[in-house]
Amino acid sequence: MRDYKTLKIWENSHRVAKMAYQLTNDFPDSERFSLTNQIRRAAVSVPSNIAEGSIRSSDRDFARFLEIALGSACEMEYQFILAGELEYVKNTILHQELLKEIIELKKMLASFIKKLG
Repeated sequence: MRDYKTLKIWENSHRVAKMAYQLTNDFPDSERFSLTNQIRRAAVSVPSNIAEGSIRSSDRDFARFLEIALGSACEMEYQFILAGELEYVKNTILHQELLKEIIELKKMLASFIKKLG
């Protein structure tokens, strides 16, 4: 059993989730139940799947949850690209920082999956 809170990958994904919530606070009200909701669900899915997978009894099971987390990170990355192009993002510096963080997180997830494989 791993303590997910000690994993650097969980720490980074938790930070990304908080940044995602922060950025989506300024989205138009008309997006509250669509893009805002989708982004937040994808953002929370990443650290949640890392946490859930860490308790699994085998590395193979853990890797499966990390793959789900990776998919959610890709989903969130695209959604923030779209939000930027639709000009929903008010803080462009935080937006660019978040996109960089997501790319780094995806690399970490892919590497960890490979290590467990």
